[in-house]
Amino acid sequence: MKYRAYVFDVYGTLFDVYSISEKCTYYFGDKGISISQSWRQKQLEYCFLRQIIGTYIPFHEITKNALQYVCTVEQVYITEEIITDLLQAYHYLSLFTEVKQALEMLQSETLVVFSNGSVDMLLPLLNNSGLTSYFHYIVSVDEIKQYKPSPLAYQHVCNRLNMQPKEILFLSSNTWDIVGASQFGFQTAWINREKATMDLLGVTPNYMVNNLQELIVQQK
Repeated sequence: MKYRAYVFDVYGTLFDVYSISEKCTYYFGDKGISISQSWRQKQLEYCFLRQIIGTYIPFHEITKNALQYVCTVEQVYITEEIITDLLQAYHYLSLFTEVKQALEMLQSETLVVFSNGSVDMLLPLLNNSGLTSYFHYIVSVDEIKQYKPSPLAYQHVCNRLNMQPKEILFLSSNTWDIVGASQFGFQTAWINREKATMDLLGVTPNYMVNNLQELIVQQK
């Protein structure tokens, strides 16, 4: 392989964030799916806003605040017990079907997790899914309190790995993350699971694939 490290985003790339809709439906009935979708969008929005205005809080707290906001807007019944259970569900998100096999195919490479998620969310999720042992590094933006797509967040990965941006292939399903990483100088692979359209922000990923295995085939 031609990269010194393969750096993976987590939410939406390795794990299906919308698999939480099952738990949302349990509590909120026919509003469950829309709440799960709005929850994710508000979670991202709060990350971006807090990064811009310089009021960092950990991803766990942002995720809780986003849920509370959406439940208020949707006017659904919620308690601290329900909130706790839904946040715990983030430790049991579903893996995309090809992830483990793809990681096994890359075991001779340096594999890294890099996420906006705080360690108290990442470690349980990786442990519960059996992925922890596949990765040489688990890197969280919480270590420097700078959310992606800030250039400082991507620089933190380089510092942790002692590598130059061009030596790293960054993989994400999130277009905003691909844009940020590409502008910073990473080589990038957009895992376009939803067959979406790339944002028009002057960035073209090095690879555009539907899943991780498709990328590995292209690499060989």
